[in-house]
Amino acid sequence: DNVQAQLYIDVYQSQDSTNQTIWIFSGSSTTQSAGTLRSATALHSLQDGWQTSGSIHQANAPNNQLITLSPLFSSSNADDIASVRNRIPGGGRTNITFAASATNTPTITIGSGSRTISSMFMDTAVLSSIVGIRASSSYSYGGSSSSSSWTGSGLMEKPIGDFNIGNFANGSSLNPNFASGVTLRIHSGIIPEPEEYALVFGLFALGFVILRRHFQKKKRQAQATPTS
Repeated sequence: DNVQAQLYIDVYQSQDSTNQTIWIFSGSSTTQSAGTLRSATALHSLQDGWQTSGSIHQANAPNNQLITLSPLFSSSNADDIASVRNRIPGGGRTNITFAASATNTPTITIGSGSRTISSMFMDTAVLSSIVGIRASSSYSYGGSSSSSSWTGSGLMEKPIGDFNIGNFANGSSLNPNFASGVTLRIHSGIIPEPEEYALVFGLFALGFVILRRHFQKKKRQAQATPTS
């Protein structure tokens, strides 16, 4: 996945609420040209947004809308925190890291400046979607080849059923100014907890033991039955 510089957003259903999705930011890239991360505008610009390779919306498609991202870390969603920390980073698929701050706030860094990603911009285009990030406060960045990265996780009040499942890269001619490439990956289902894996494995193991004993019992009965 990380053959070239790339920023990733992984979207999962929240385990705490079917009306929420977790948005996980990872990866690094380089700027394409100068631009400005804006704070609260519902207009599209390649300075802080991009057009996807296909439509990400299955239902309730936003129309020029800003949707808040609340920090993932809170006492009410410990299941999500454990899931993200324990399952997703393993295997190096996305190299997901977490901000050092206790709130695990989604954060973008370009050059020497960082801003909180406070909301996502979404709009519907023909056979595609327009997506963008909105910062906690505006930030102007320099020209091409500056380093850019983002990290952290946020909750969005939008269910996974509103989205199409799949990987959605930005169009080759529509790179956002702050990155050479962005891939939005929307995943089906919730992130399983270790207890769920253990339960499933335990049920399979128990079934195997019961079946094995059943056949062993029938075999012993057959051996004990005298032939006429």
